[in-house]
Amino acid sequence: MEPDRFNYSPIVDRPKLSWPNGERLAVWVLPNVEHYEYLPKFKNVRDPWPRSPHPDVLGYGVRDYGNRVGFWRMTDLMDKHNIRCTISLNFSVIEHYPEIFEAMEQRNYDYLCHGIYNTRYLWNLSEKQEREVIKNCIDTLRAATGKDLQGWFGPAASFTLNTPDLVSELGIKYTSDWYHDDQPFPMKTKSGNPLITVPYSMDINDAIEYRYHTEGEEFERMICDHFDTVYEEGANSGRVMAIALHPYLYGTPHRIRYLDNALKYLKSHDGVWWATGEEIANHYIENYLPILQNYFKKTGE
Repeated sequence: MEPDRFNYSPIVDRPKLSWPNGERLAVWVLPNVEHYEYLPKFKNVRDPWPRSPHPDVLGYGVRDYGNRVGFWRMTDLMDKHNIRCTISLNFSVIEHYPEIFEAMEQRNYDYLCHGIYNTRYLWNLSEKQEREVIKNCIDTLRAATGKDLQGWFGPAASFTLNTPDLVSELGIKYTSDWYHDDQPFPMKTKSGNPLITVPYSMDINDAIEYRYHTEGEEFERMICDHFDTVYEEGANSGRVMAIALHPYLYGTPHRIRYLDNALKYLKSHDGVWWATGEEIANHYIENYLPILQNYFKKTGE
């Protein structure tokens, strides 16, 4: 069954997308700051720790390194390059790691909700259960910061048929659960509220590439090659590039220099909008979505 969430729209046929000040490419950098439960209480569809017997101290320890060490090394690098990140955040981090939350707040980082724990998935949840999970995230951020939640990305990229409708119903503007485009794109939802996808990446993503045994120098090359292509295309119509990172991977001593090199290369180019997810979504909704909707009416798409 097709999802029936989008019009099919070839990127080469759409009206021109313009970013602020004529920039050709929006780049957003997304450290995934996550908390994995040592012994998850709730198991849903898959075992978060496939090694057995439990506890899996190897798997847990690797990820714990990200919060104890890797996050701080990666944050120093982002400071060096003057990058305001969008944190793909498990909201349990706010409670479990107050020092991390304080550091993110000091830097005015943007937040893309990545669920509560990265060991509690949305798969097979009822509509009521999933609504409670999403609402809990909204309430958690509002209590901690006074801000409304703008973006959603399911924990461990988990998803149900109800997710877009629930996210839209609860007032969230954008989702990064879909990886199907190089531009934001509107979704169809029951509420009719504007909900768009902001491109996330499963290609320029250290966790995915690590599984394919891609290491530092090659990942650096991938970032730069990807950038070169969408930067060139962005001269005709704006593009989005996401750099998805995990502190337990590219916050390690033997990998951080390759991320540094890649960011240095990207920063050497003009015409790049170093944006957050919220900024990309707001600009698109306010400036481009009406143009695209009018184009659909004229073309019948």
